[in-house]
Amino acid sequence: MLGRIAAVTLLLTASPAFGPFDSKDLARQGRQQQAVLDTTAGPIVMDLLADKAPNHVALFIKTAESGGYDGTTFFRMIKYGIVQGGDPVTKDPNARAKYGTGGLNLLKPEMSDEKQTRGAVSATLIPGKADSAGTQFFIAVTDQPGIDGKYTIFARVVEGMLAVQKISEAAVDDKGLAVDRIVVNKVTIRDKPAETPEPFSTESIEELARYRAVLDTSMGEITLSFTPDQAPNHVRNFLRLAQSGVYDGMSFHRVVKGFVIQSGHLPTRGPLGETQQKYVRQMKAEFNDQIHDKGTLSMARLADPDSASTSFFIVTARAQALDGKYSAFGKVESGLDVVEKFEAVALNGEEPTQRVELRKVTIVKRTGG
Repeated sequence: MLGRIAAVTLLLTASPAFGPFDSKDLARQGRQQQAVLDTTAGPIVMDLLADKAPNHVALFIKTAESGGYDGTTFFRMIKYGIVQGGDPVTKDPNARAKYGTGGLNLLKPEMSDEKQTRGAVSATLIPGKADSAGTQFFIAVTDQPGIDGKYTIFARVVEGMLAVQKISEAAVDDKGLAVDRIVVNKVTIRDKPAETPEPFSTESIEELARYRAVLDTSMGEITLSFTPDQAPNHVRNFLRLAQSGVYDGMSFHRVVKGFVIQSGHLPTRGPLGETQQKYVRQMKAEFNDQIHDKGTLSMARLADPDSASTSFFIVTARAQALDGKYSAFGKVESGLDVVEKFEAVALNGEEPTQRVELRKVTIVKRTGG
């Protein structure tokens, strides 16, 4: 995919725009650093991979700190594929015919084991010329395994992939150039902030057991308590998703009378925010000896035992067939009468004919014994 784009864009050989690097440039690579791109589509934060591509990182830092990227544009994109920027020529709106020709022929390749997965930032090349990298770069909006090992990956987007995706959706002309200017206002280099633990990742089992989740549904409130002694990672996962608002605005999309009511299906709500997306992941099964009785809270999954993610269910009658095969991690503490109301709704198969809303999930912590 990218090869076709590059072949169209980079037919001209650009003259080097920067001189050789001095030792100070390379010395800085010992620090873990990030680049913050302030763009008209939103901020994008990239981890710079100095251990993987030291010379590419050195050039990127030098270019950023000299203002070389300020005022450039993301000028070429494939929807949900890649977005391309970093050409100094794009600072000039009147030089559109030359977009893609600037800032090249400065670096030799620095290949590594990095893969062209979502968020990979790579140096653009002139087709057939391995030593033509420079200031231009492209970002993989989605996984691009077809170009693994063909381009130097020198950074990874760690925040702002929604902005990158938005850029990829921009209108292009018949040559693949962006119709409107998507400007990089400024690039700032900073030391990478210390990592903070994910929410609910450090609490003890005793602390986790103090939390409650209050489900505000269109049929009334349901309060859930948790059994972290049985499935600690599922409890942490549910609390994290709930607190970040992943469950807000979903529906109870499945009702099986005398069996379960189910929610947590992502297509029943609007798009997730970036932090919310980061918390959505598959869980390793934590099968345990908690029985699936009326009011039990458990995680739905596909055929793979380790495929639970966001979807959960509440059992409405004893369901022995689920014991030891699904990860139970809590129970209804109050609101069983509301759960019972779900079984009275009109259904089309297992889907309610009228939407049953999960308006909001609120996490509270009990302070008593």
